[in-house]
Amino acid sequence: MNHGFFKVAAAIPEVRVADCEFNSAKIRKIIESAEDRGVEIICFPELAITSYTCGDLFFQELLLESAKNALIKLVEDTSNLNIISIAGLPLMFKDKIFNVAAIFGRGRIYGFVPKTYLPNYGEYYEKRWFASAKDIDDREIYFDAAEPAGKSATKRKSVTKRCYPFTPNLLLGDGKVKFAVEICEDLWVASPPSAEHCIAGAHIIFNPSASNELVGKHGYRKTLIGQQSARCTAGYVYSGSGWGESTTDTVFSGNAIISENGVILNEAERFSFDEQTVISEIDIDRLKSLRAKNTSFNNYTDNSHIFVPVDFPEREIKISRSINPHPFVPRPETADESFNEIFSIQVGGLAKRIIHTGIQKQVAGISGGLDSTLALLVCIKTCDKLKIPRNNIIGVTMPGFGTSKRTYNNAIALMRELGVTARETDITKACMQHFEDIGHNPDIHDVTYENTQARERTQILMDIANQCNGLVIGTGDLSELALGWATYNGDHMSMYAVNVSIPKTLVRRLVAWIADTLPEKNVKKILKDILDTPVSPELLPVNEKQEFTQPTEEIVGPYELHDFFLYYLLRLGYSPSKIFFMAKIAFAGIYGQDTVLKWMKVFYKRFFVQQFKRSCLPDGPKVGSVNLSPRGDWRMPSDASYALWMNELSKL
Repeated sequence: MNHGFFKVAAAIPEVRVADCEFNSAKIRKIIESAEDRGVEIICFPELAITSYTCGDLFFQELLLESAKNALIKLVEDTSNLNIISIAGLPLMFKDKIFNVAAIFGRGRIYGFVPKTYLPNYGEYYEKRWFASAKDIDDREIYFDAAEPAGKSATKRKSVTKRCYPFTPNLLLGDGKVKFAVEICEDLWVASPPSAEHCIAGAHIIFNPSASNELVGKHGYRKTLIGQQSARCTAGYVYSGSGWGESTTDTVFSGNAIISENGVILNEAERFSFDEQTVISEIDIDRLKSLRAKNTSFNNYTDNSHIFVPVDFPEREIKISRSINPHPFVPRPETADESFNEIFSIQVGGLAKRIIHTGIQKQVAGISGGLDSTLALLVCIKTCDKLKIPRNNIIGVTMPGFGTSKRTYNNAIALMRELGVTARETDITKACMQHFEDIGHNPDIHDVTYENTQARERTQILMDIANQCNGLVIGTGDLSELALGWATYNGDHMSMYAVNVSIPKTLVRRLVAWIADTLPEKNVKKILKDILDTPVSPELLPVNEKQEFTQPTEEIVGPYELHDFFLYYLLRLGYSPSKIFFMAKIAFAGIYGQDTVLKWMKVFYKRFFVQQFKRSCLPDGPKVGSVNLSPRGDWRMPSDASYALWMNELSKL
């Protein structure tokens, strides 16, 4: 129902130091509110029931007893709620006090996780009060608790001692999602317990924490959480102490962060004087898919955990996290670095091919469109880096029946301004002769009419490359290959394809980035106009104004939709129903669900039936995590059936 999304929360309640009744009342209200918002697991800060800064009051029997009673009451008061909670308290066990996280919900306690690593440096003095989880041999504890008896706490007749798991190696969940807990300092050590939890099967790590603020510490903490979630291919929910803790020597800002596989999904406002509940959804399907593909992750085994079943009933939740409509495009904060890296990979790949073959001339068809423009810019940069004259690049423009005045002029101007050797070969006469040779009526503008032009252009490029001892540089991009929007043995073929793993949405942003970084004003102006030109193969006759009449995105659909479908199909193996669900959110207000579904059907059919073109692709550099090379990332039979996928689409 929720397509693998699991709603979690990190809560920052107001606390009073050593006032368990006040603190547990605050916790209960937040739990009730979170349950109303569809949260399935909520995490509170370290020692939230007593507060973290009690100091030597932790030795007081009255405080320990009050904390225990507060937990029992919390369990009873929230027994009618369908939510799991994680809250910390000090707990006496075998004459030692432990800093523990209690996992409870639906009228029962599922277990206790004692803290393993106790900071005892700087402002921290935890070893004065607490024992480490390493100091215990037992993995169970007897604790006063009400016996579960239906949904209402009023049905509970007696309080008895029951045995519960008491171990840092506690894994909880069901067949769909599993979670575990580590506490504050556990994350900061060289080998955090969360790594072992994830190896054992945890998809989400919860961290009740009490990390005070210091100058520069927040950035490090945030990076640490993001990195650990990435290293473990997991969701990470961090809840840090906030308003109400003692400020005798330390200040706690109320830091709550939810991260998934290295990406921060949501975080609290630090130094707020109000209670906060930070909510987001962890994409469990994503984590499972990434782990399944990462054979290194599966090289580990761990059998030391106790597993406690927790059922999560299926219920519809509202997705609060944003879904990026352009997953191939770098985030704004990393755009410059990412674009530079992408361009450098393209250049590095072509440079190696030039050095290896000893062939210093490159031949490229220049149409005045986006793809050929990017390919030409890659050739230019490669020649500059290898100190090869730019006139070693032979740019060939090949006007035909559908070539518009705008793209023709841009192609000529771009080659002139960049200083490459420009050649022009009109293909109309050759194509007309070919139509006569094969008996095709040129007034019939069918696939033969179109593909004749594409293959004629490829033949010209190959022959010119033979003439000058050069390499034909392919210009086609990843989106075109996914849709099969290329002529077999036409623009489908080259000697090195520099754009082969760059989707159309990224091609556009990359050319825009190059335009913004170029010092040459004339080149920048040309690139801007190319960016403003709609995408077209220009194979059907132009109109009376010499404008093309074949807009690609009206024929096969918007590339931003197809790139979205492609990313989640290949990168994560999502089903059509989940991709459709996410696309409706990502493109809300841009495309209606009928439009999304229409182009999804086009995408899946074309993706499957056009695999034969991808099975014999020329070499080209891998740039991102999604690639269609038959030698690398995508090994698919050319005659695979798409019935399963189309059948699911028919039900949406």
